[in-house]
Amino acid sequence: MRFDFYVQRKKDLVEAVQTFGIVPYFSCSIPGFSLEEHCSPTALWSDDGDCSWDWKGPVIAETRCAYGKFFEKKAVYVSRDWFCELANYRRDGYDFDSRWDDGLARFEDKQLYELVEKNAPVLSRELRALGGYAYNGRWGKTEGKKGFEPSITRLQEQGYVLISDFVYQTDRLGNRHGWGVAAYDTPERFWGDDFTDRVYTHTPAESYELLLAHLSELLPEADTKALKRFLK
Repeated sequence: MRFDFYVQRKKDLVEAVQTFGIVPYFSCSIPGFSLEEHCSPTALWSDDGDCSWDWKGPVIAETRCAYGKFFEKKAVYVSRDWFCELANYRRDGYDFDSRWDDGLARFEDKQLYELVEKNAPVLSRELRALGGYAYNGRWGKTEGKKGFEPSITRLQEQGYVLISDFVYQTDRLGNRHGWGVAAYDTPERFWGDDFTDRVYTHTPAESYELLLAHLSELLPEADTKALKRFLK
């Protein structure tokens, strides 16, 4: 099963996520391993609201996959089955409370994780407001503390937080406009028992080997060292 597909319609992307389980959005350290490199230019980005950028929420809904910055601080689609292995490996067998109790989590990450856990699914701008984070973007500018992006990225890379949807503004006629706003979630809430009953089935080392074997199958020409760096 080689990582070989071409996206022209949303259906193609849905099938790619279901088939390959791990689909990076943007080009990464492994050549050829991304949606960006397997997508027609008009499907990758278009002003008409029908392109890969607009399909993110629908793809998550149709495949029940995770989306987030899971590898190399870049966005990736990961199926539920492979996210269970990824979360187990990255968590090293710890749930977040245990990680904190053993002194392995930063205080700022604990604060942010607890906000996500309590309010999930929670839109990024609402999460910033709840945590008192500074913001400077299309929704205006607010003063506050720094560090939102590094913390939310670490929580995603460690397998504790994911993006479960993208929410759009609508006008008075119900027409969607603007960019989708990420809704942050925990895998425990998003998938429920389908995640909690499976995430710690293997040892972290076993999950790592399963992930490495899967990537090696998808990318037979890739250097093993490159695949290991990608998984870190």
